[in-house]
Amino acid sequence: MTNKTPAWQRKEGKNPKGGLNKKGRDSYNKATGGNLKAPSKEVGNKRRASFCARMKGMKAKLTSEKVRNDPNSRINKALRAWNC
Repeated sequence: MTNKTPAWQRKEGKNPKGGLNKKGRDSYNKATGGNLKAPSKEVGNKRRASFCARMKGMKAKLTSEKVRNDPNSRINKALRAWNC
């Protein structure tokens, strides 16, 4: 028996463009009982609007200037994936 970490914590569960891929979301949901869904790019979607508002606030308050301006930072990739 191997003690592997869940896919959402490893590279195979992460989307290179930001966020988690399907395998990562499925493993997170299984491990935590959560209900993560794929990013929504639809303008007018309440889930997208909420995510964008929350992440933009986090980016402004919780990241350094270097991370804020880095196009390859996880937060900037996530904002792009959600079309924020």
